[in-house]
Amino acid sequence: MKIQKEIIDFEKGKSFKLFAPSLKNCFFWHYHPEIELVYVEALNGIRHVGKDISGFTDSDLLLIGSNVPHLNFDYKIQTECKQLVLQMRENFLQDIIIPVPEFDHIKTLLERSYLGLSFSGETKKRVVEKMHTMMNTGTFDSLMGLIEILQILANSNEVKELNSEDTRIKWFLNDKIRMGTIYDYIHENYDKKTNVNQIAEMVSLSTPAFCRYFKKQTNMTFTDFVNNYRINQAKIFLLKDSSITEVCFQVGFESLSYFNKLFKQHLGETPSEFRKRHLEKVEN
Repeated sequence: MKIQKEIIDFEKGKSFKLFAPSLKNCFFWHYHPEIELVYVEALNGIRHVGKDISGFTDSDLLLIGSNVPHLNFDYKIQTECKQLVLQMRENFLQDIIIPVPEFDHIKTLLERSYLGLSFSGETKKRVVEKMHTMMNTGTFDSLMGLIEILQILANSNEVKELNSEDTRIKWFLNDKIRMGTIYDYIHENYDKKTNVNQIAEMVSLSTPAFCRYFKKQTNMTFTDFVNNYRINQAKIFLLKDSSITEVCFQVGFESLSYFNKLFKQHLGETPSEFRKRHLEKVEN
């Protein structure tokens, strides 16, 4: 479960590949020199791109630059999950985009993608529609569709940079800790009182060394990460039949007031406001 370099095979005569993978039960912490556009649709999930670890609700559209480590976005998702992944050949930027002056905005977009870019709103809607259309078109039309997608992304203001610094693989090469062990521990124990001493021992570090390592890797303390994971799991339960009090204890919090406070800090709304907004969206 150490970080892996993914070897991507392309069909002869094609500059990119578009497919729908499913790796739900596989921890695939990986990188590759190819730039990648990922659309994931799920009730709730966690994205890990570079040093950024954050949650998404309903869906996410991400542009991930060359050699940026990332985790498969369907990892441990317990609800229905759909993905579309578009990967461009390693030389796509240099050979196809850079030589064409009309593609200057796309060039800037792809060069900036090393930060990890998350797109929302109308941008996400338009791009996903085009990705689905590309699944059923010929080679030339698909390439034109990809150029259109990149132009839409390049001109969009509905974008969030996930990282504030360069997190390409050179930053992670000396990492010998199995992040999968940590993820699995949190997934299995988020609804209980987690023990940092226990997980430190599992990855053969002293507790202080583990805390330093984890903060360096994720920009979060272990406690903050666990709470973030709990809040993301809570979003799933809130859209089911459980009461807010039941959800609070289901995800491992011991205080309803603290759960409400932390939920609002993370999402800008209370659990009841979150539930009401999303259920109204479903009914409409």
